[in-house]
This record gives sequence, C-alpha cells and structure tokens, in this order.
Amino acid sequence: MANYTAADIKALREKTGAGMLDVKKALDEADGNAEKAVEIIRKKGLARAAKREGNATSEGLVAVKVSDTADGQAATMVELNAETDFVVKNEKFIALADAVLEAAAAAGATDEVAAAAAPAGDGTVADLIAAEGATLGEKVVLRRVARVEGPRITTYLHKTAKDLPPSVGVVVVTDEAGATVAKDVAQHVAALAPKYLTREDVPADVIEKEREIARERSIAEGKPEAALPKIVEGRLNGFFKEVALLDQPLAKDQKTTVGKYVAGANGTLQAFVRFRVGS
Repeated sequence: MANYTAADIKALREKTGAGMLDVKKALDEADGNAEKAVEIIRKKGLARAAKREGNATSEGLVAVKVSDTADGQAATMVELNAETDFVVKNEKFIALADAVLEAAAAAGATDEVAAAAAPAGDGTVADLIAAEGATLGEKVVLRRVARVEGPRITTYLHKTAKDLPPSVGVVVVTDEAGATVAKDVAQHVAALAPKYLTREDVPADVIEKEREIARERSIAEGKPEAALPKIVEGRLNGFFKEVALLDQPLAKDQKTTVGKYVAGANGTLQAFVRFRVGS
C-alpha cells in the first residue's frame, strides 16, 4: 500500500480540485509521491482549473510602499505572517508591519534576508519582529519581500475579509502611457494570479512538461495520432493563457487580452509582482 495520509489526500484535493477517489488512485499509482500524483491527475484531465483565488494556508498581511527615484519610482512590498487572524488584525501587528516595511524600503532590501538585517530602532528588523512577536504572544515571520523599479509604479491591495488587513498585494511596472490602464491590470493580476509576464518567460523545462502532459492526455482521450501535434499545441497555447499575463484574457473584458489592452493605451507593461498571504 502506498505511503500517504488523510492529510496528503486533503492537500492534493485542495491543490487540484479532483475528487477524493481520483486523488487516492493517483497517490496509489504514484506510490505516495504528491508531485507525481499531481502530474497523473493532470494527464487524466481530472484537475479543475482554478480561475480565482485559492485558500490561504496561513494568516498575515501584505503592505507596500512607493517612493520616487532619480529614474522614476520604486516599490517595496512585504508579507508579514502570524499564527491567527486575531493577531493579524491587532493594531500592534499592523504597526509592526508598517515599521518593517519602512525599514526594508529605506534599506533598499530586495528580499526577506536583506530586510531582516536592515536597521530598525536600536537593532535590526529581525530583532524588532522577535520582540514584538513575544509581546503579541505568537510567532511572527517576515515571509517575503520584493523591490521593483521602473518609470511608473501602480499598486493594488485587496482584502479577502473586510475585518482583516489586505492579504493580496500587486505591484505593476509600466511606462507613462501604460500607467493609465495599470490599475485595471493590477486588479486583474490580483484575481487571476499569472506566474510570468510573457510566454517567453516560461522556462523551457516547464513548457516541455506541459507539452508531454497535453500529449498523454490527448492520447488517453482517444484523439487520432495525426491530429496530436495540432491538439497539443492548442492545449499549450491554453496553458500560456493561464500563466502568462500578457496572454491572459483581461478580467474586465474577456474579448481582449491584457497585452492588447495595454498596447491599446500605447503603453508597455514591464514587470509585476504579486503576493498572496500563505501562497
């Protein structure tokens, strides 16, 4: 019997949207290997596409700060986690997040390691978090930090619960013209969670794996051999529409893509960052 637990089944169901029996069969076939089981489920066409947000796996908040630079603007975004939503909505926790953000931005930190070492008060950000965590009575973790620069920065923070701080944060980098539509793009990114800016940014090994999955799924569905190349490429294009921002249908107007929408404003989209608490 394959080595897996009820918790493994639950986690795989949440990740793929597949039914319990299908998940158990996949885990059996994969001998308990969760990553291989996901691949099996996808090849059999059993996974449900996640169109919107998934469930968070921890509590916390996202905060962002934008400042002007010599060449344009810069944004620093942080995700600070705690154990319970009771602490996350506490004014002391929110104040701590603001202090961490200010220190990370002032230091020009580009990741959580650099941010943790940044000066804060009489010590570092890491010292501040440890001290405040002890006061709050919970473990507090600076999960991640990002910094981006460009001509124009647009941000969007989204609350998934009205009584809690923002748990989704997006930063979009554009040129001046693109800034006129950047808020729509940022809201789209918050909802659809693209992984890459363009299809050219998708790693070659990821593309080959998707091509393999598309081919095996098509064979399992009984598609004719002669039609496989066209079907596989069609499914690969569908994959790009799921993961590449510029290829995605725009959330507010499904008749166009994000790329065409920005181009229609004579703008360019240069980069984006998306944080969602726990994911």
